Amino acid sequence: MQIVRYPVDPLSEVLSLLKLEAYVSGGFPLHANSGLAFKPHTGIKCYVVVEGSCWVSVEGEQQPTFLKAGDCAFLTSGKPFSLATDPACPAQPFIAPDRETGEALVMNAPAEGAFILGGRFSFSSSHADLLLHSLPPVVHIREGIGTRVMRNAMECLREEMCAPQPGGALIAQQFVQIMLVQALRLFLQEQGDERTGWLFALSDPQLKAALSYMHEDPAFPWTLQELANRVGMSRTAFTKKFKTRVGTTPMKYLSKWRMLLAGDRLISSDDSITQISFSAGYDTDSAFGRAFKKEWGCSPREHRQQRANKASFPS
Repeated sequence: MQIVRYPVDPLSEVLSLLKLEAYVSGGFPLHANSGLAFKPHTGIKCYVVVEGSCWVSVEGEQQPTFLKAGDCAFLTSGKPFSLATDPACPAQPFIAPDRETGEALVMNAPAEGAFILGGRFSFSSSHADLLLHSLPPVVHIREGIGTRVMRNAMECLREEMCAPQPGGALIAQQFVQIMLVQALRLFLQEQGDERTGWLFALSDPQLKAALSYMHEDPAFPWTLQELANRVGMSRTAFTKKFKTRVGTTPMKYLSKWRMLLAGDRLISSDDSITQISFSAGYDTDSAFGRAFKKEWGCSPREHRQQRANKASFPS
């Protein structure tokens, strides 16, 4: 049997490192001439307009975003927002259905207005800003732009919500996660050349290759010249292009990625600090410790102990 090995995918690696978890909050109607106000949140919230249309407004953003049936909106800033059939409609605080009282989580669409499915994404890693800071407050995915992957995930999610089956909650979470990854893909294709950040650098073949090299072998003694040679550019041109598109230098990006990996291993494995130091590309514990403290604000040993204390004494 032939084993297929997928190439290193920086987007998948970052999402895995951030420990992305998806949740489905359910479906709800938005009646004509009405609006719902939502409190600040952490992570990313996702809303899919199944029927009808509505507007999403985020606090501090001048222009609301119109969503028609089939559209998705991913809200990344954590700021308060509202969903309304008209931006001028007063918004009432959203009250989630009480599952314990048996109130239906999924309701029928109103005769006018909209029917919306909601979900959210949380990150157990403290470095969620690695992704969130690359994204605008509203990532709008229009129906028709997406391939059938997004549309199929929406339909499957709606089916799971409307006709619950054993294991349905877990399956629904997977569909929501598929939708986020596909949304990031589509947004990258649509606006990758216009924005700055590691995510959008993936739309450039040479920068994507450089990021993949660093992700595939972070312990390798990478230099600017080596990376430039690997992607077929001069050192000067590569450095300039990387900093312009990613927003930081190649070596700073590499150092941050190494420290993120090291921080994760310190709390998720029993590997010694020396082992983790070598895996991050450092020959000595002292050099590793200095770089780690610069990124995390504490020593590797303190980082491991803080997480151990948190696990022992949950709040």
